[in-house]
Amino acid sequence: MPDIVAKTTYSRYLIVLATAALSVAALLLMRSALQDRLARAGHERELASIAAVLPAELYDNDPLADRIDVHDRASFGADTTTVLRARLHGQASAVVLRATVPKGYSGPIELLIGLRSDGSVLGVRVTTHRETPGLGDAIEQVGDGAWIRAFDGKSLNRPLPEQWAVQRDSGDFDQISGATVTARAIVVQMKKILMYFSAHRNELFALKVP
Repeated sequence: MPDIVAKTTYSRYLIVLATAALSVAALLLMRSALQDRLARAGHERELASIAAVLPAELYDNDPLADRIDVHDRASFGADTTTVLRARLHGQASAVVLRATVPKGYSGPIELLIGLRSDGSVLGVRVTTHRETPGLGDAIEQVGDGAWIRAFDGKSLNRPLPEQWAVQRDSGDFDQISGATVTARAIVVQMKKILMYFSAHRNELFALKVP
């Protein structure tokens, strides 16, 4: 009889251990699945955040994974700038980067910029600024006719480099009424970014060495 009791107790112990192990495994699988879903959702949000300056039809790679860091404060307003590379059928198509305009009227202005591989501007969006409401904040408007849309399709050849200035400085770009300082700062910074891209295009699109 004692042997039967011992065997029964041992069997129950094994069942408890097996149940606990299965429960832990199930919890780990659920946690892993949740983390995967959160990661995918975060990835989709990041892609959506750059969609305004990088149309989906321009890439079939993952630009969030195909990235490099560049270091040129004069061009990008920050010591380190991350450049996302878009490729279509294995060919370079565009880049997306963030830049800081250090001399806005009321402080730094953060930009999100998309550039085609030929150096033309896909789009520019203001992501952060402290400009005066009703004046300088016109830079963040993005609808038809908005000032920031003036960069769409522009390049160092259209207009020519010497025309990359506001009209008050004999350039090609409108100034914003009451916010010329802000408009001037963005145009000047955009010119620097395009000049950097033109000089370093091959480096920016070069594949990483394993």
